[in-house]
Amino acid sequence: MSPDVFATCPKVELHLHLEGAIPLETLWDIIQGHGGDPDVATLDQLRRRFAYTDFPHFIDIWWWMTGHLRTSAHFTAAAEAVARNLADQNIVYAEASFSPTDFARHGLTPQQLALAIRTGLDRVPEVKVTLICDLVRDTGPERAMETLEAVIELADDAGVGGITIGGSEHRFPPEPFAAVYRRAAAAGLRRTAHAGEAAGPASVWGALRSLGVERIGHGVRSVEDPALVARLVEHRVPLEVCPTSNLRTGVAAGWDHHPVGELLAAGAAVTINTDDPALFHCDLAGELRQMWERYGAQADPRSLTATAIDASWLGDAEKAALHRRVASWWDGSTEAAAQTGLDQTG
Repeated sequence: MSPDVFATCPKVELHLHLEGAIPLETLWDIIQGHGGDPDVATLDQLRRRFAYTDFPHFIDIWWWMTGHLRTSAHFTAAAEAVARNLADQNIVYAEASFSPTDFARHGLTPQQLALAIRTGLDRVPEVKVTLICDLVRDTGPERAMETLEAVIELADDAGVGGITIGGSEHRFPPEPFAAVYRRAAAAGLRRTAHAGEAAGPASVWGALRSLGVERIGHGVRSVEDPALVARLVEHRVPLEVCPTSNLRTGVAAGWDHHPVGELLAAGAAVTINTDDPALFHCDLAGELRQMWERYGAQADPRSLTATAIDASWLGDAEKAALHRRVASWWDGSTEAAAQTGLDQTG
């Protein structure tokens, strides 16, 4: 299949950190706007800054990067740039997280952040983006509850559809956040959690049993526990898999060692995502192409996109409309039909 097919087909992304998706040129402009940073004197130096020895090192660089996002105006500009980049990739729907507690040091409230981000996103009507509030496990369940209550106040106005907990999974297990997740569910918010990335199967079990999540962010280390994989398959729990992210942070040693193939073979509901594309130097077209080249019919882009639509937090009518839109593109693409061998009858 030619790269053009992956670039031009309509795509859906469910695991995307808005801060980590800011195009580097936009981030560079923001940094220069408040006097620059001695560690990144050029745009190329900024690009090279985003290389990591392991997951904790990635967290350190994330903290450095977010230190430059200091005002509501920064977030409006960043969100608009992210949305334009999504539209340019023909990503027609995305669920993007933002991390309010990372910006309290700049005096920004969750409400200010959410509304500033929504203002930027709304400037790009070509792509629909649902926001997910990352409650950031590192700051603890009490702070997470405070952030959640703030977000609940304006979830409808800002288009916040759900929550997650990211951050240092290897240091902060999910169980202490059970009450936070119960509150989110009572408020009508959807629930996912980062698990099975920097920690093993126990983290995924905890997210399922204690948090009642509907999806698992990453989840690739579930393969270390066959009983867990069987549970995920039986209950069709969607996994937000981010292959290149896992390679960049050392979760997987390389594509040949990545667990996604094993998860596909087991029948898991795998979705493919980029996580932090600007920081990991990847895009969704490239992720889907790698999947097709390595796993063939098990990972054809049309079915992976269909799985992502089913796993999304859209309403039933919106899911049906999006399925029709995606199917229409594939059914009308003679190049895709010829090169994939997929059934194009719809």
